Amino acid sequence: MKDLTNMMKPEEVVEILKNTDALLEGHFELRSGLHSDRFFQCANLLSYPIYAQQCCEALVEKMTIAGVLGAVDTVIAPALGGIVVGHEVAREIGVKSIFAEKQDDKLYLRRFKINPGEKIVVAEDVVTRGGRVQETIDIVKNAGGEVVAVALLVNRSGGKVDFGYPTFSLLEMEPITWAPDECPLCKQKLPLVHPGS
Repeated sequence: MKDLTNMMKPEEVVEILKNTDALLEGHFELRSGLHSDRFFQCANLLSYPIYAQQCCEALVEKMTIAGVLGAVDTVIAPALGGIVVGHEVAREIGVKSIFAEKQDDKLYLRRFKINPGEKIVVAEDVVTRGGRVQETIDIVKNAGGEVVAVALLVNRSGGKVDFGYPTFSLLEMEPITWAPDECPLCKQKLPLVHPGS
């Protein structure tokens, strides 16, 4: 049994995010359409397998301590950002990893099958409003699967997102966001970056 008393602290997560250029500062348009002065590009973090392993291991430790992993069969993630997170979380739990894919900006389960009663953790890298996670939850429920928990590297919703299931995040941080017509960075005519998500 692993020692679960040395959990990763939020400041350690922030340090890893900054060191891997996964926490960027500037003028960004988020997938939600909102603007922000910070952007989480977790793909940069996940491009370092050792950091991906450390962070996802810490995330699984949080779920283990909470006692939600008793009978998990599968981890599912929305493509593209969540795939590595889902894979690493599944590896740490010791179950299979699957993913939902985008087609016409909607998620579908194309390559995999969910069996009725299959117990599933939904994993994602970053959420602001949680749209892709909710779509993934709906895919699981529509297939007859049971969502056990939601696992996130970064929850930037400020606690506003509630999926109706136990939700665990390695880091909770709510950078300021603005509607485009209220964005002070736009008013300063700072270049707007669409960093991809």
